[in-house]
Amino acid sequence: MSQQTNLPNFKPYIPATSVIPEFTLRALIMGTVLGMIFGASSLYLVLKVGLTVSASIPVAVIAITLFRMMHKLGAKDSTILENSIAQTAGSAGESLAFGLGVTMPAILILGFDLEIYRVMLVAILGGLLGILLMIPMRRTMIVEKHHELKYPEGTACAEVLKAAAGDSSRDAAGESSNPNAQADANRRAKIIFGGFFIGLIYKVGNIALKGWKDTVEYVFPAPLKAGSVGTEISPELLGVGYIIGPKIAAIMAAGGVLSYMLLIPLIKFFGDGLLTPLAPATKLISEMSPHEIRGAYVLYIGAGAVATGGLISLARAMPLIWRSLSSGLSGLSWFNRSQTTNTEQKTTPRTEQSIHMKWVVIGALAIIAVITIATPLHMNMLGALLILVFGFLFATVSSQLTGQIGQSSNPISGMTVATLLFTCLIFLLMGWIGGQYYVTALSVGAIVCIASSVAGCTSQDLKTGYLVGATPKYQQYAILIGAFCSALILGPILLKLNDASTVYVPIQQIAPGLTTDVSKLNESAQLQGPQAEQDQVSYKVWHKTDNVQAPAGKYLVDANGKVVYLVDPGINGTHNTRPDGSEVKKYDAPKAVLISYIIKGILDGELPWALVLFGVIIALTLEMSGIPSLAFAVGVYLPLASSAPLFIGGMIRWLVDRRNNKLEKNQTLNEEEKQAAGDRSDGVLISSGYIAGGALAGIVIAFSAGIMTDFDKKIGDWAGSNNPFFNGPYADALSLIPFGLIALVLYIVGREKTQRLEQQS
Repeated sequence: MSQQTNLPNFKPYIPATSVIPEFTLRALIMGTVLGMIFGASSLYLVLKVGLTVSASIPVAVIAITLFRMMHKLGAKDSTILENSIAQTAGSAGESLAFGLGVTMPAILILGFDLEIYRVMLVAILGGLLGILLMIPMRRTMIVEKHHELKYPEGTACAEVLKAAAGDSSRDAAGESSNPNAQADANRRAKIIFGGFFIGLIYKVGNIALKGWKDTVEYVFPAPLKAGSVGTEISPELLGVGYIIGPKIAAIMAAGGVLSYMLLIPLIKFFGDGLLTPLAPATKLISEMSPHEIRGAYVLYIGAGAVATGGLISLARAMPLIWRSLSSGLSGLSWFNRSQTTNTEQKTTPRTEQSIHMKWVVIGALAIIAVITIATPLHMNMLGALLILVFGFLFATVSSQLTGQIGQSSNPISGMTVATLLFTCLIFLLMGWIGGQYYVTALSVGAIVCIASSVAGCTSQDLKTGYLVGATPKYQQYAILIGAFCSALILGPILLKLNDASTVYVPIQQIAPGLTTDVSKLNESAQLQGPQAEQDQVSYKVWHKTDNVQAPAGKYLVDANGKVVYLVDPGINGTHNTRPDGSEVKKYDAPKAVLISYIIKGILDGELPWALVLFGVIIALTLEMSGIPSLAFAVGVYLPLASSAPLFIGGMIRWLVDRRNNKLEKNQTLNEEEKQAAGDRSDGVLISSGYIAGGALAGIVIAFSAGIMTDFDKKIGDWAGSNNPFFNGPYADALSLIPFGLIALVLYIVGREKTQRLEQQS
């Protein structure tokens, strides 16, 4: 029996009955190459600051531009569905890079070697698993919850693709018979690309040229000591807030207010007089800034809240998920495709055809088998089962969160922390403690983290395809291929970045005369990177796990047992100068540091469980009050500066919708129709442009910052001394001026024009 194609009131841009070029080789190659490039730049960004931005829209914009250039040179013009395939294949690199950069560097921080085969296996298996787990949930998350889950970047990307649709695509969409279609398409394209250039110019002026501060903040004095409010004044987050609307944006911001206006001041109030550091922090609370208090204490509370909110959200969604799984499994044929299955495939509309459930199950089981037997992962059967369970759990949660707040704001690291909490707790109950289980626990967390990240990205792409009328199975093929190819290069890039910034510190600077029993050391290694030219001797490797006589870490030992070097990694290392005096830029990898603390804290019995339980209680209290806890928990976990621009965008959407709903044309609409009209408004179009321009600029700036370091330093020094918008007593207030201008433009464009309404009617 064929499934119902779509919701009653929804029609995709390209109808299911229209067949135009879609899964072409050029679209697949274009998307895969762009995905690898964006994956590399995103990996650099996550190692530097722990954040990335969704690459879906920038990939779509670049692919459209390149295809049009090829068309001018004589090639056939691309269709909207080809552009959708390119965007889908290209989006995988960024989500893979985030999951990899958040987890794998923790191995180095814990004092182990980062092996190329381990990194590549984790990236490939996690990426493919996340996509496969999302396939059976498509109907639940994308179709049945179409009006509930907005998928802001997916919606924005669909608008970009529709605005750039060529003649053949508009013909397939049935717009050629509408005399006003071309004029309306041109008008919508101008709004989107106008917003794109505003976002691009704004972000470049803000970040690259240091035109004004990117985050404004006010820290309160006593009696609300350490309380603070702030906002990241970015166009992409403003646009995401407008698309997701006021309700979710306000709930998220409320979570941030709880953290920054209550929890942090409370910790400061009660801990200010302590004369010793309060674990897990290593410095006095009286000496800690609000952000340091958040990093030491509130992050654990947020992680507990996110984990609990995710479990509750999953429990609520289980009936729909089970319905989707049952529908897929009902036609499962293990040894041959039955007559019924073939008939269903032929009668199922093109826009509802996904990869058959048989291949999803076989693929997932094959991945679990490889995880179990792959030697570099140090995995066992229990670990593989935990990956399957937590992978399904957090792939579902990630898809729902992406639908609510977008991929860029999705707290994947919080889900990874929750995975590690549960995994390490199970290991603790099994008696598996100590350094040998660090890598096993981290491998579980890494694969689940990547799977969750890629599942959220996949759902965003499928939402775009649902809106434009793409074929789901072709999108799924595209992102599987794109993820696999990106995974092949991200591992080597990660190792090269680490090697280039690794410092081999002579032992005389650390602990002169340090020795060890060389007969117990089996592993050998040579120097890598710039210092390898001066010393090509092969040494024995000593992984020191205590702080007796010298810090814990990786050491190189000669044949006589004398320690020669401390290997200070490029990622989260502490030594910035090589023996020849040259300076080295390290990668802070803040999320990976938190992951290492979690693993070591639980398996060594030092995790602050009380803080985690505080987060659990917060989520349960909200649910008892009838408030969705997951969005609120995300607000607790993320910096208030990240959720504040979402709130501002949501409030602008509320003002715009409130005004538009009072117009005579909209008086007869019910609430659902008013919501749908708001989702089609010009405000959503320019917000899509803001997201695209800001995201593209952010990725380009992050990539160029690693190359144009001298220019970046010079412009920063000049702005710090001469630019009152960037530094000075009034910098925060002055920086709100350009942000206020783009917010005002968003409000003005979002308001429906009475004259245009009359013309359309």
